[in-house]
Amino acid sequence: MVQWRDSKVSRDGVDLAVRTWSSDKSPTVVLVHGYPDANHVWEKVAERLSRDFKVVAYDVRGAGNSSIPKGRAAYKLRQLRDDLHAVMDAVCPNEKVHLVGHDWGSIQTWESVTDPGAEQRIASYTTLSGPCLDHVGQWMKARLREQKIGTVLNQLAHSWYIGAFQLPVLAPTLWKVGLAKAWPQLLRRSENLHSETSATQQQDGIHGIELYRANMRPSLLKPRERYTKVPVQLIVAREDNYVRPAMLEDLHLWTDRLWRRELDCGHWGPLLQHPDVTARWIREFIQHIDGAPASGPLQRSEVTGTHPKGPDSGKRVVVTGAGSGIGRETALAFARRGALVLCTDINAEAAASTASIIIREGGDALSRKCDVSNTRSMEALANYVEKELGAPDILINNAGIGLSGSLLDTSVKDWQQVLGVNLWGVIHGCRLFARQMVDNGKAGHIVNVASAAAFLPSRMLPAYATSKSAVLMFSECLRAEMAEHNIGVSAICPGIIDTPITRSTRFVGVADEEQSRRREDAAKLYQRRAYTPDRVAQAIVEAVQNNRAVVPVSPEARGMQWLGRFTPSLARNLAQVDMTP
Repeated sequence: MVQWRDSKVSRDGVDLAVRTWSSDKSPTVVLVHGYPDANHVWEKVAERLSRDFKVVAYDVRGAGNSSIPKGRAAYKLRQLRDDLHAVMDAVCPNEKVHLVGHDWGSIQTWESVTDPGAEQRIASYTTLSGPCLDHVGQWMKARLREQKIGTVLNQLAHSWYIGAFQLPVLAPTLWKVGLAKAWPQLLRRSENLHSETSATQQQDGIHGIELYRANMRPSLLKPRERYTKVPVQLIVAREDNYVRPAMLEDLHLWTDRLWRRELDCGHWGPLLQHPDVTARWIREFIQHIDGAPASGPLQRSEVTGTHPKGPDSGKRVVVTGAGSGIGRETALAFARRGALVLCTDINAEAAASTASIIIREGGDALSRKCDVSNTRSMEALANYVEKELGAPDILINNAGIGLSGSLLDTSVKDWQQVLGVNLWGVIHGCRLFARQMVDNGKAGHIVNVASAAAFLPSRMLPAYATSKSAVLMFSECLRAEMAEHNIGVSAICPGIIDTPITRSTRFVGVADEEQSRRREDAAKLYQRRAYTPDRVAQAIVEAVQNNRAVVPVSPEARGMQWLGRFTPSLARNLAQVDMTP
């Protein structure tokens, strides 16, 4: 662990407690905490950043070991801005400084970042859960003009405490009578975070109330137009119960350059739950601003105004078997919802064709060849995704092959091939990408495409049905394991769907001429059924939205599920019927 040293910076009668890590390194990163915290809230992130940078965190006035000034005017934004500049001048007088702020630390830092000429002193700014109050005021006015009153009311409902803080007695009294001691428990219940009680928690809670009383009403009622030329990285906590993501959607209007990255966690999650991810993102951003090439994920997080909009904007989706059928339609469906889609297939041209369709429609897509049955191929895919895109939000394990014929006619090679694609392809995808989701704080979703054949035995589909029933059980097991990481897992079980798989399915134990006839008959049967793959794709989207566990798609699939569950003896009798076309 990197050791720190403590010091004091004095300004206008206020002593600010400053903590410095790696004082011999450069550049300098200054971390500004929020309410009701002190600089200790940054310890996990600071320790990780200090391996590469000089890191400074300080207690803002009225918090931690800093002085407690008297009077509400002492907590106005201009006083907080001048404190920050005093710290910057003391710890790094001759170089530009990189700033990072959380909650009220972010709010007050915006005051410095949006000052004219700020780019001469500030190299970059990473903001977490703390918008510029003037930007909030402008956002509210814009939404009211657009008659999006519900969006404003939603944010106001999440900001109820701001109104309570304006009351003269209530909030300070709560901190005195037990809220300070109960604060760690509240964090555990609300965000599943584990933190120790701070020695100054009560005074931090009481005196920090003045931040709200001194600044909220003037900025929100008469917001200024505040622009910045400082490069800004916005880290959004998607589950933030205080600063809703919608309130941050206009930030690009006030910045010259903006990068937006998202974590699936609550308000304090980036600092206390995912410090590795937060520190890595801050490091990548600072190093890029200082001249290093941008990583793939950072490049794609820059807000350019050309990214497609939709409910899945900003999300990364990986689809295997995306070259045709269900995979192609699923890739198109998520792209139309604003996601960046990586289309993978063993047929590189087919994957590229799907990506081209998405791009022609105005979406964002990439393609890559991958053999899901091959361990090295899947590991290479996972490495590519991690390096170029970052951990996916949604994984669709769709690649699959068909095989029909009796057990006695199915060779070992046949078994290896169907299990390699249909089962091992799913295992590889889940193993590699679930790890990325967990390590990067993604409350993502994994979809494994099984089949209605998973519900019933069949004398003519022993290998295929076995592979798909294994996918179904594997998905149920994985769902139980991933629940604690807030990662959903769904098994999709389509019935008779008109896809190209019918023309590539192998019928073992018959001559080539008979195999061609059976393929043609099967294709005609599926075409007459006319249940198209786009309907399966829509079921997949809905499964992700609603976190559904098992999704039979089509009436016959639901019927097969019902038979297998409630009349297993009848299902076993039906399995003996030869339904080969």
